[in-house]
Amino acid sequence: MSTIINGKEVAQRVRQTLKEEVAKLEVKPKIAVIMVGNDKASEVYVRNKSKACDEIGIGFEEFLLEENAQREELLNLIQELNLRKDIHGILLQSPIPKHLDIREAFNAIDYRKDVDGFHPINVGKLSIGEDCFVSCTPAGVIKMLEEYNIEVEGKNAVIIGRSNIVGKPLVQCLLNKNATVTVCHSKTKNIEEIAKQADILIAALGKPKFVTANMVKKGAVVIDVGINRNEEGKLVGDVDFENVEPLSSYITPVPGGVGPMTIAMLMSNVVKAAKKLQ
Repeated sequence: MSTIINGKEVAQRVRQTLKEEVAKLEVKPKIAVIMVGNDKASEVYVRNKSKACDEIGIGFEEFLLEENAQREELLNLIQELNLRKDIHGILLQSPIPKHLDIREAFNAIDYRKDVDGFHPINVGKLSIGEDCFVSCTPAGVIKMLEEYNIEVEGKNAVIIGRSNIVGKPLVQCLLNKNATVTVCHSKTKNIEEIAKQADILIAALGKPKFVTANMVKKGAVVIDVGINRNEEGKLVGDVDFENVEPLSSYITPVPGGVGPMTIAMLMSNVVKAAKKLQ
């Protein structure tokens, strides 16, 4: 029988711990969220972040820029927030309109307030094992493995997907925990065979039910980072849960697995930033 990893429960424990921590801080942590344009999914994410802040006791300020906002307007706003002493974390909600360079915007955020973990300084610090802000989804995956006492050291970890937001930082997180890490992507040959070697298999490629039972070794830990909508509008992961679950020792569901952890780890990063900046 496989154990289903309950991301909601782990996230709730993280949030409760943070709430107790925040109550003891002299400075109230505060995050600024920038949204450019009116992407509907982004609006939902921002609402969820705002609710989590309320629950924990973190200040939340939202900055909305028009769809046609120009480069200078966005960069000036980021610079303003970099200088504000009461703002400890800055988050630029993606996606942003095509005419703006999201990489340039991320790089403009003060790395000490980069609670998303996307700034090159934080990415570099992670790769050499220094203390930094870790991208929230990979941090959430690692936290879940720790909470369920899943051994990482010496294990074969296979990540399917090499995005800057999930796949690449996960490589560093797992290496820092002494796993042997393999990354598969769209140009990888024999993904099936490579995936079957994994003690820990992480799917983060954004393709519904891509990971099928014939790709999973019996007893593997399966972490599904994917969030996709199928034809019926139902949320499904990158893993064919029904058929993979009987083979796995531990598995995350979608929804209710990695998703709730992402916001919990964002909150954790904001509290960390406030402590460092006070």
